[in-house]
Amino acid sequence: MQGLLGILIGVGVLVLAHSIEGGRVSELLNLPAAIIVIGGTFAAAAVQSPKRDFARAMELLGWALREDQHRVRETIDRIKSWCRASRVSGLVALEREIPKSSDPFERRALQLLADAQSPSIVRAVLETELARVENRDMHAARVVESMGGYAPTLGILGAVLGLIQVMSNLSDPTVLGKGIATAFVATIYGVGLANLVLIPLSKKIKRLIIGRSEYYELIMDGVSFIAEGHTPGEVEQRLQGYLEETHGKAKTDRG
Repeated sequence: MQGLLGILIGVGVLVLAHSIEGGRVSELLNLPAAIIVIGGTFAAAAVQSPKRDFARAMELLGWALREDQHRVRETIDRIKSWCRASRVSGLVALEREIPKSSDPFERRALQLLADAQSPSIVRAVLETELARVENRDMHAARVVESMGGYAPTLGILGAVLGLIQVMSNLSDPTVLGKGIATAFVATIYGVGLANLVLIPLSKKIKRLIIGRSEYYELIMDGVSFIAEGHTPGEVEQRLQGYLEETHGKAKTDRG
């Protein structure tokens, strides 16, 4: 919600500044300008990107606005419970845990454990999966970043189209105001969309991807320790560093 709140504050500041200068909010509402900038930006991104990358980019935009948090403490406790279950009933007992998870990476890790794969195979497979997921989402994040470059250009294009309308109707004063409004508002839309929404969200998405990779490393280490035959206490002790790292980052962010 913080991302959405930031966007609303940014838009609110622009509207407030416009109002202080004596302008009206209605002057900033222009459907043709919005169609040119928003539609053109998404169209340009669709042209430059493979279908898979573009579709994933749209999903990541929603992810950035939701800002899901990984619960490290709960995950460590869950990994300990997997360890206890495997020591009591064997690794095959972990198959019952797979349907309980909604995370594909976690389900993959549990399946490898349930199949009694060696620790080296478990780690190698999960490292490959982690690299694949991170690479896929970084490509999608760059799609969002590129949209931040297209939006101002489409704003200029909207301005040119508005000025063409003005120049072609100099004899009709009733059309002049509409054309000039489209010209200037399109520029505002383009620059605002890029600098208040797309570029900040692309940077946030990249940070979220890095944070998720760190979280997946926690799961990868945890299941590897279970495959190696460590006790629940040993597993928790070895994973404690992830908990301390999370607390350290939280203190840094607050500072």
